[in-house]
Amino acid sequence: MSWRGWGAFAALGIIWGLPYFFIKLSLQELSPVVVAFGRVCLGAAILLPVAWRRGALRSLGKHKAAIFAFALAEFIIPFSAISYGERWIDSSVTGILIAMVPLSIALIQRFFGVHERLGPWRILGLALGFIGVAALLGFGTITGPFGWAGVACMLIATLGYAIGPLIIQRHLGGLDPFGPLAASLLVASLVLIVPAVLAFPAHLPSAVTLASMAILGVVCTALAMLLMFYLVGHAGASRAAVITYINPAVAALLGVWLLHEHLGLGGILAFVLILLGSWLATRGGRMQHRSQAEAV
Repeated sequence: MSWRGWGAFAALGIIWGLPYFFIKLSLQELSPVVVAFGRVCLGAAILLPVAWRRGALRSLGKHKAAIFAFALAEFIIPFSAISYGERWIDSSVTGILIAMVPLSIALIQRFFGVHERLGPWRILGLALGFIGVAALLGFGTITGPFGWAGVACMLIATLGYAIGPLIIQRHLGGLDPFGPLAASLLVASLVLIVPAVLAFPAHLPSAVTLASMAILGVVCTALAMLLMFYLVGHAGASRAAVITYINPAVAALLGVWLLHEHLGLGGILAFVLILLGSWLATRGGRMQHRSQAEAV
């Protein structure tokens, strides 16, 4: 990978560690669906004019199904699930659970025509990752039915985040990224607008909440997704998802230092096991991309 690829990798790893902190701040005054809608709406408002000027929207007619699927998997479901889940669990725990994305990709990539051999080290990595999740849930800070509901929301979001890069790699990788990204964000905005309008606050949110939403939409959505498209094109979905090695560290530091969350020994152990498992699960192996017809 080139120096630009490594730069995008580092930037995205840090940027995608930020949302959980700013979602937590936004939820103090906004409902989860409004937070999710605000992110995609701001992202669409930024990228649509750029995509229009670049002519990147003209070639999307043959990719409508992939764009809708990407909007559902990468934006509508995860953004809503994370926002709902963070009402009940800490942002640091959220970041650690999202670190399961590489593990999820390693398990489901064959269903998207992406074939990578699962050797003994990668199988060990999958096992360690799941042990880490068990440690987090068994010895961490998760308590009560709402806490487990929050965990379920994060697992749903993780699955969506795993499917999204695979859709890029399989169906959207050869396109100008501004086109499918802008179109997907527009689709997500249209899907979420009605429930968001019904849940709009009765008064104008504070400056802190508005600033948090601006960062979520501009930096953590529009800019981050452009970087993700770039990384998937240069390194593949499985390797690009390794940014989640960095994400939970950023999320945990922000949560513990600024929100005074308590991670505990179980959380730290889970953090180490999940990252080690993710690294082993995505190392080595030769990637092969085959269509279903070729496989048959």
